[in-house]
Amino acid sequence: MPSVAQQLNTIVDKTSRLIELCAALQEDNDLLRLESEALTVALDASKNKTKELEEKLRVLKLAKSFSETNEKSLDIKQKINDFVQEIDKCIVLLKK
Repeated sequence: MPSVAQQLNTIVDKTSRLIELCAALQEDNDLLRLESEALTVALDASKNKTKELEEKLRVLKLAKSFSETNEKSLDIKQKINDFVQEIDKCIVLLKK
């Protein structure tokens, strides 16, 4: 059976190793916490950028729909003008 002094030395050695492991784990924990914070900031920035791009896309779609409406109305006006010219021609022919 080992003496009390040897047992105390073993306990002291094991305690020292545990303290070193604890310090190493604490250091790893701190690094992981910093990495987590950096990733959270990056995620928030990415979400904000996504929101901005979605808003730009919405505005572009809205602008495009207005553009198409204007083109359609111009086409309709042109067709009406063409019909009016045809009607005028027919009236002129009928007057003869």
